[in-house]
Amino acid sequence: MAKKTTRYICTECEHEQAKWLGRCPSCGKFNSLEELVQKPTLPGGAGAAASGIRSAGVQLLRDISVSDDGTNRAVTGISELDRVLGGGIVAGSMLLLGGDPGIGKSTLLLQICRHMARDDFRVLYVSGEESAAQIKMRANRLSVNSHGCYLLAETDIYAIRDAVLSIKPALLLIDSIQTMRLSDLTSLPGSVTQVRECAAFFTYLAKESAMSVILVGHVTKEGSFAGPRVLEHMVDTVLYFEGDDKDACRLIRAVKNRFGSTHEIGVFEMGEQGLTVIEDPSAYMLSGRPVGAAGSVVTCSLEGSRPLLTEVQALVAYTNFGTPRRTSTGMDYNRMVMLLAVLEKRCGYKLQNFDAYVNIAGGLRVDEPAADAGVIAALASCYKEKPINPRIMVIGEVGLAGELRAISQPERRIAEAARHGFAGCVLPAANKKKLRKSSVIPEDFRILGADNIGEMLNALL
Repeated sequence: MAKKTTRYICTECEHEQAKWLGRCPSCGKFNSLEELVQKPTLPGGAGAAASGIRSAGVQLLRDISVSDDGTNRAVTGISELDRVLGGGIVAGSMLLLGGDPGIGKSTLLLQICRHMARDDFRVLYVSGEESAAQIKMRANRLSVNSHGCYLLAETDIYAIRDAVLSIKPALLLIDSIQTMRLSDLTSLPGSVTQVRECAAFFTYLAKESAMSVILVGHVTKEGSFAGPRVLEHMVDTVLYFEGDDKDACRLIRAVKNRFGSTHEIGVFEMGEQGLTVIEDPSAYMLSGRPVGAAGSVVTCSLEGSRPLLTEVQALVAYTNFGTPRRTSTGMDYNRMVMLLAVLEKRCGYKLQNFDAYVNIAGGLRVDEPAADAGVIAALASCYKEKPINPRIMVIGEVGLAGELRAISQPERRIAEAARHGFAGCVLPAANKKKLRKSSVIPEDFRILGADNIGEMLNALL
């Protein structure tokens, strides 16, 4: 009879060690080695063999038949989620959904059940965190009473496998992967080994039975998924649920998608009836914008394939302390500091005795360089105490020499501004020279091209 072997695995980097050490020799973390007793048969092979599903074997690539568009998608019925996914959930795909506690992950799963579950499309909701009665209470509040929606409060992988083989659902929802456990392993649920092996088990079920699987994952205080990094590599799509618990706005962002565009976002509003789709995010982000206030500028960023108008707010205040304070919300701090240095060096603004605060209103995070010109304009407007015309949009990337560099897809950004009633925009001169006429841009829409931030600020202020 084969003997059991004991290994020690680092919970941070998954480094394996034959002996226990106080410090991991790979990543340098202290007290991160976890004991793992390996049985003669590991779940990677035993779990696959016991799943009751046989592999299709080797096939010629030209003999494999797929749908006309290369995918077989199931529409979720939630328009913003379908946009992020690229049109729906692909059959046999693995989707990982993460977010802070209380952000609305379980609520979203139940709303997916409400729209998708029916007699010919069965959905199995597996919860390892709540009882069936607790989920039923939330389902009543969200008016979820769909045919074909099954519920299982279980954490054992083999019990879930038996339910899958019995019900044969088209969609499996796991809430959450950190609570699942494989009885072949001695480690606790949520450990690196348990999360990795359970995810591998669900991947095998999904690929061999054409059943889609949505895994809910916990996140750490740094914002990354708890458990091994390989979890994100194993799945087909990774979605992050973002938002502030004090704000009703929720964002779903795709950071990985094998069947669609990455960095797409879906915008929702959390209410008593769950998540409500926001059909016009630009109007939502600009709602409540102060008119005629210095330090407020509208810019446009591209989130995937969607142009999104956002308000950049800046506050410049004199300080008596030797070191001025710099704070940014919704954009990269280092980029904001760089733009302040460019404004001071190239335009002569004396900001060394002023605190500077930059905020992207609406809870959105903007990482695109096209918002640089809007940040510069907002800072200069507040410093000069001169408001900028609220019907003018400012877009452009700013270089260290103070030049305005060309941005991508200016026509779509201008069309979005014109659709919301803006009268004109300031953009890099290189973009204006190559700008193509479009039927969605009004004839009276004024477009000003600037070569550098000096020309831009002269025109705006």
